[in-house]
Amino acid sequence: MASKSALNGKLVVLMGGSGFIGNYVAQALLARGARLRIASRHPERAFNLKPLANLGQLQFARCDVTDRRSVDAVIAGADAVANLVGSFSGDLKQIMGDSAGWMAEAAARTGATAFVHVSAIAEQPADGPENHYAAAKKLGEQRVRESFPQATILRPSILFGKDDAFLSMFAGMIRLAPVLPVFGPDAQLQLVYVDDVAEAVAVALEEPGKQGDRIFELGGPERLTMLEINRRIAAAQRRKRTFLPMPDAVSGTFAALPGTPMGKDQWQLLKQGSVVSGEHPGFAELGIEPKPLNLFLDKWMVRYRRQGRFSDRALP
Repeated sequence: MASKSALNGKLVVLMGGSGFIGNYVAQALLARGARLRIASRHPERAFNLKPLANLGQLQFARCDVTDRRSVDAVIAGADAVANLVGSFSGDLKQIMGDSAGWMAEAAARTGATAFVHVSAIAEQPADGPENHYAAAKKLGEQRVRESFPQATILRPSILFGKDDAFLSMFAGMIRLAPVLPVFGPDAQLQLVYVDDVAEAVAVALEEPGKQGDRIFELGGPERLTMLEINRRIAAAQRRKRTFLPMPDAVSGTFAALPGTPMGKDQWQLLKQGSVVSGEHPGFAELGIEPKPLNLFLDKWMVRYRRQGRFSDRALP
């Protein structure tokens, strides 16, 4: 693949490249022969990628995306840039909004031929207060398109993977408690495999002439409710669990409490669901067939079973 890819030998900068999605994007790009610069506040968190790279193929750079000079420095000389930065804490307007614009400006100034901005399926709620996460993501898209008109915008649904924060959180709770509340039980999600999104990033960087100046909504091949997802996790763990659907009022109160695993922004987004609108192209237009959750869930839940691989029946 590397010898045939347009990215072979090109310098690609991954902003926020040491995070969950960054690990998968880096692997997809290394396989294509790209030279990578992993830019992050904590680039050492991506050191596990070293064995996958050839000599001189991988570089690590410390970067604070709220410091414009820091952003300019790590993007200098890039042939292509992918912005993978996302957060539910801190100054979201700056981190995912204005800073994304700085990245696009720096990429355009240095002569980069491709810019991919990973946003999210995150709409403002029809009622209630502004969702700061959704607002920041929207601002980021605007800033990027203003500064790099040929940028590709990717809006994935909630990502899942072996060590994600989403499935792992629910898996841990299901392992420990026989009765569990389910917030937003009827909310529909198109969970999307992180490796598929990483491949979408790589394709968009590889084909800027074809995929540039486009918005893609990336959802998995099936729509599942939160209640269905919890039940599938319990079944994969071979555990019998009772799930209690929670009213929205109770869920909203819980999300407002300090120290809870789900904040107000996250609850608002969960409540309204995360599915593609159909207004934009998706995986098919990128030549990717997304993989379903069930393809992986049984294998991933082995470590949560009481007897690991030796458990073949439902446990209390």
